[in-house]
Amino acid sequence: QVQLVESGGGLVQAGGSLRLSCTASGNIFSINVMRWYRQAPGKQRELVAVIASEGSTNYADSVQGRFTVSRDNAKNSAALQMNDLKPEDTAAYYCNFNVRTTTRRYLEVWGQGTQVTVSS
Repeated sequence: QVQLVESGGGLVQAGGSLRLSCTASGNIFSINVMRWYRQAPGKQRELVAVIASEGSTNYADSVQGRFTVSRDNAKNSAALQMNDLKPEDTAAYYCNFNVRTTTRRYLEVWGQGTQVTVSS
């Protein structure tokens, strides 16, 4: 019913920037919270950033001041601007939305993931 498509990952040198995007499509009535997670090999999935429906944000300590999450409600999308990237930011990044469908169901939907690799 609802799909998330991510884009924007890639390979970048330390100190560089990348911008990830995540767009939802399907039977969407509204989207509440939008989240970005990441998972490095051999590690647990980590919550990186959250943006609520009214625009308030929260970040993991490890990315505070370097990453910025934003949303475009008209486009059902979220973005994660990542600056001053470090090798320890290397991971697969996943978006996660809380969606209310046109049939008034509540769904938690995940993107397919996009790889970010930061070289030293």
